Amino acid sequence: MKTHHPSLVRLLAVLLASAALTALPLTAHDEPQKTAASTTASAAGKLVPADAKTDAAWLAQAEAAYPLDSCVVSDDKFDGGAMGKPRNYLYQVSGQPDRLVRLCCKDCVKDFTKDPSAYLKKLDAAVAAKK
Repeated sequence: MKTHHPSLVRLLAVLLASAALTALPLTAHDEPQKTAASTTASAAGKLVPADAKTDAAWLAQAEAAYPLDSCVVSDDKFDGGAMGKPRNYLYQVSGQPDRLVRLCCKDCVKDFTKDPSAYLKKLDAAVAAKK
């Protein structure tokens, strides 16, 4: 019987073990880390109505700078359109400044909360286009 060199046997064992580990599926713990941009875009936020507790000066400034004259979800025009005056909401993400989001109705609130990142991207594009 032919004997193999011990270091060759160890090398072969390490290679086989390594190949076996790379073939295993990833678990949630092993998923790649998200980049800062993807974390920001997908950070869980909440949409809350602007109310009497909202800083009036901030709200006035945010309304004046708001890039759209229509609902970010439905594209229905505000003031004079079928939906009337906009309803102001704050999109709040921990550790980030609040963002003004203007919607036309409760149905659009539901749609916004299903996929906020899509509508925030739309707002960002409108801001960029306005500059």
